[in-house]
Amino acid sequence: MRDTLTHLAAAATAGAIEVLARLVTAVRADWDGVEPVPGRRVYYANHCSNGDFVLIWTILPHRLRRDVRPVAGADYWLSSPLKRFIGRHVFSAVLIDRTGTGPRKAPVEQMAEALDRGSSLILFPEGTRNLTERPLLNFKSGLYHLALARPEVDLVPVWIENLNRVMPKGEIVPIPLLCRVRLGAPVRLTPGEGRDAFLSRSREALLALAPETASTSKTPA
Repeated sequence: MRDTLTHLAAAATAGAIEVLARLVTAVRADWDGVEPVPGRRVYYANHCSNGDFVLIWTILPHRLRRDVRPVAGADYWLSSPLKRFIGRHVFSAVLIDRTGTGPRKAPVEQMAEALDRGSSLILFPEGTRNLTERPLLNFKSGLYHLALARPEVDLVPVWIENLNRVMPKGEIVPIPLLCRVRLGAPVRLTPGEGRDAFLSRSREALLALAPETASTSKTPA
């Protein structure tokens, strides 16, 4: 009975989150070089707001959304009962320990296991929110190691536009503003490709989806 009530509460919360996200952002998706079809994928995106993965989740068709799990920090999503409920039951997040005090399972191993169970992932390879003037921070090595572990899985770049202006740092009430999510052609690790070359190529694939004002203003890495 308790599991049924939890499931019903999670479904109702997911519906409310979707409605709120669409009301506040009027989000639209541009599928540019990739189609919204079933299959395991890693959606990797720029990261400017705590609501980034919600927007990606919102624009996915329902038949894909139920199998998509965000990769997120356990320290944030387990810090309160509400966050724990949303992280675990609403979004089924893959919770990564960033403090060194949690389970010793490597983050890449956790993500690979989720893919092996048929899930797709939402991942932010910058590793933290970008609060600088640069359009995109350098990528951490996790995306490379995941691509090396599961080279058959498509890595889909996703550029999120304007959400950092909807939810500015330190603000609680969102500011209504049109947002766009642009998804590009998948990237895969090529045989013999090194870490630095792959991370540079996947980062450029993401930057290519950014608005011209952002992509042309990038500073050297």
